[in-house]
Amino acid sequence: MEPHMNLADLGLKANETRSVCCYCGTGCGVIVERDGGRITGVRGDPAHPANFGRLCTKGSTLHLAAAPGGRALYPELRSTRADSRRRVGWDEALDTAADRFAVIIREHGPDAVAFYISGQLLTEDYYVFNKLARALVGTNNIDSNSRLCMSSAVAGYKGTLGTDSVPASYEDLALADHLLITGANPAWAHPIVFRRIEEAKRANPDLFITVIDPRRTETAEFADLHLQIAPGTDVLLYNAMLHVLLWEDLIDRDFIRDHTSGFDALREQLADCSPAKIAGLCGVPADKIVEAARRFGKARGAVSLWCQGLNQSHHGVANNSALIHLHLATGQIGRPGAGPFSLTGQPNAMGGREVGAMATILPAHRDPANADDRADLARLWGVPALPEAPGLAAVQMFDAIGEGRIKAVWIACTNPAQSLPDQDKVRAALDKAEFVVVQEAFADTETVPYADLLLPAASWGEKSGSVTNSERRVSRVRGVVPAPGEARPDWAIAADFARRLQARLAPAAAAGFDWADEAAVFAEHVSLSAGRDCDMSGLSYGVLEALGPQQWPYPQGAGGGTPRLFTDGRFNTADGRARFNPVGFPVRHAPLPEPTDAAHPFVLTTGRLRDQWHGMSRTGKVAALWGHTPRAEVAVNPADLDRRGLAAGQLVKVASRRGALVLPVAADSGVAPGQAWIPMHWGGATLAQSGTNLVTSAATDPVSKQPALKQAAVSIAPVDFGWRAAWAAQARDGAEAVAWMAALQPRLAAFGYAALSLAGRERSVVVLQVADTAPAPAERLADIDQLFGCVAEDHAVLAFRDSRRGIDKRARIADGTLVAIRLVGEVAAADWLIAAIVAGEPAEPLRPWLFAPLSRPPAGLARAERTVCNCFGIGEQQIREAIGGGADLDALQGALKCGTACGSCLPALRRMVAEGAVAEVAGA
Repeated sequence: MEPHMNLADLGLKANETRSVCCYCGTGCGVIVERDGGRITGVRGDPAHPANFGRLCTKGSTLHLAAAPGGRALYPELRSTRADSRRRVGWDEALDTAADRFAVIIREHGPDAVAFYISGQLLTEDYYVFNKLARALVGTNNIDSNSRLCMSSAVAGYKGTLGTDSVPASYEDLALADHLLITGANPAWAHPIVFRRIEEAKRANPDLFITVIDPRRTETAEFADLHLQIAPGTDVLLYNAMLHVLLWEDLIDRDFIRDHTSGFDALREQLADCSPAKIAGLCGVPADKIVEAARRFGKARGAVSLWCQGLNQSHHGVANNSALIHLHLATGQIGRPGAGPFSLTGQPNAMGGREVGAMATILPAHRDPANADDRADLARLWGVPALPEAPGLAAVQMFDAIGEGRIKAVWIACTNPAQSLPDQDKVRAALDKAEFVVVQEAFADTETVPYADLLLPAASWGEKSGSVTNSERRVSRVRGVVPAPGEARPDWAIAADFARRLQARLAPAAAAGFDWADEAAVFAEHVSLSAGRDCDMSGLSYGVLEALGPQQWPYPQGAGGGTPRLFTDGRFNTADGRARFNPVGFPVRHAPLPEPTDAAHPFVLTTGRLRDQWHGMSRTGKVAALWGHTPRAEVAVNPADLDRRGLAAGQLVKVASRRGALVLPVAADSGVAPGQAWIPMHWGGATLAQSGTNLVTSAATDPVSKQPALKQAAVSIAPVDFGWRAAWAAQARDGAEAVAWMAALQPRLAAFGYAALSLAGRERSVVVLQVADTAPAPAERLADIDQLFGCVAEDHAVLAFRDSRRGIDKRARIADGTLVAIRLVGEVAAADWLIAAIVAGEPAEPLRPWLFAPLSRPPAGLARAERTVCNCFGIGEQQIREAIGGGADLDALQGALKCGTACGSCLPALRRMVAEGAVAEVAGA
């Protein structure tokens, strides 16, 4: 392509703009359509090398998540904790923040303040915050929510390869003949990466896929070999695999000799790690361990993919190191179709690592513990010195806030009152802090109520900059519509605050914060990387506009990006050798962060849903994205339900040593006996309690400081709630639905159980289901009735009441259709009545059944079913009926179109077709 051509405009209509999806670290390119000041559509960008036009269910609904509703619109400030926040102008807001921070810094020192930021920020945002904290305030107390997802991978790469650098690319998935997927479920968490895996398998049927995961996920079902290990035993398994590689001479002795160090010391430790000895600890048969090792060792090219299952552990760095050891021992690195490939969870976790926006790293892979690195960066920033005292990582940062050592905290684009472990402790810390600033696009996150100062930030589609995806590919993000209200780009807010704080602290300081625009910020950021292993000095907005997304290293004068690293066998260590780096604990012992016992017999793991994202501040506002998983549940093995006398759907209390939450229990044969699984997304915005992380462990890895969010000991016991109620109502549009949800959120904690959700596709239906030990006071119910439009005195509301049994039901009819229900005291029909509202069922056929205690709808009426294909709204029962008629996958897709758009449902469709075939054979 000629340098003067602008790829950003190539093949676009006047109302279209190229950008990047704001969800996972796959980094998919999107084409955004707008109509005036509104985003009206999103489709995949066929020119973007991360996705070539594909989008998953979340990405394809970005335009719906960008609709008005739930946004922070104006700066808000409160004088004391007893006061409500009031609207103020930007000058008053930032001057107040600068005054408060300056006073605290003068009286208590720079480490009395902290900044907690996000992998969802753009690189330019990240960079300004980092420079503000280190060069102006003089503290290393800046950390990111990437600490919760990728910091163990960072430390694992540094400890073995000498640098935090993902050596492989997506294109290597098609070049490998063995894929080892461990601690990851890309079928749900990285669907577009999984589409590549499916394509690679289709093109090369001999491609062997091994999945290591405590759950039998949709990714595991696709695999040729699934090792269903016990939680927390990953490192033992990899060491046993390496033992096999050594025993059967499947290692690359030349590579080990010429390009690594430390192998002899590790080999001595591995003597005690035979599959026979490790199998019992891992819960995996020894022969499966041997097969996995042989497949890896005999592969022409082996790629490993991993995510939170390895990282969110109190020995996450050891997990990462042990996996990378398999590549170093076999020479499976630095060549096509090979390499250890960490999948980043957030859209710009990699960009944050580049700019050094975590307590334990500095820009361009510098180390805050290294005096030369600090001096070099201080020179480039024009300040006398950078702080030496180690900064506090996320969990320790909030511990320090709770202890009063940190007085003020600035939280940007993240939601610690939902996402950090041990939520009661986190929320108590936020209550205790002297001054909390929350810089946020959404006004309804769980952290916003703790804000003394709320600053409205621009969101996706409203601001411009750059992000870096999992394969080191830098892409341009572009704003297409103005931000609502007075919201501003994150980097501009941070820079404005920095200038005001600088005037109060050190008016003569050289560190500059007067960038003209985000392009100037990016230019300064990449200049700091010149000559470093992550050299991006040849990149500029102009290069990215002309040539499209590029992978670093991309030094000055480069003609293109770098698809893979370490091709010459030299690594970023003092001697140029990769290191075998066993860390953390004795090789044969990998205890959980807290043991199970009679009081807490289950091991709880957490993970991601297919169609929701993090704390659901975006996806939770899109009704269609609730269809696949319509409510929060705790999943356990059917055998555990039978053993404890529980029934699917029954309310249970899940309790750890830190707290308890109430959820329905679900049967899931993919969860091993003795384990439980809850998605990470649920929080106080949708539940009566503060969510999944009320019970998770705050134990952290000693090196990376990443919390062990996936391993907690819990009990599961039935809850005897004698009273239940349910409401549902159709909103005029998505914005009204979001407003209703925001109004309901403060009411959830009043019940023993509460679940707030959405249903529908074209129609947004708000749903609230609650339970408690005794009926709620009439005034509390009246408040909810009013919001749902189910006031008994309304002539459009039909009512039925049985005072003796405490039953009070209402239904609202409008234009001949059912639009709202209110069921108090008896809720058997709630699910199918909600389905009737979603379907827009005519009211007349429903009338005889509106108040009947039927758990299933009468024949011919809408039924409640889980959505499998979100693109076309195809439900599970509809698919099973088609399969029962003899449809294979091709016929199913031809008849219903399911799986023919984004493809996120393809793993589920394959499983359902296979189950149908088995059932047919059994019936014969």
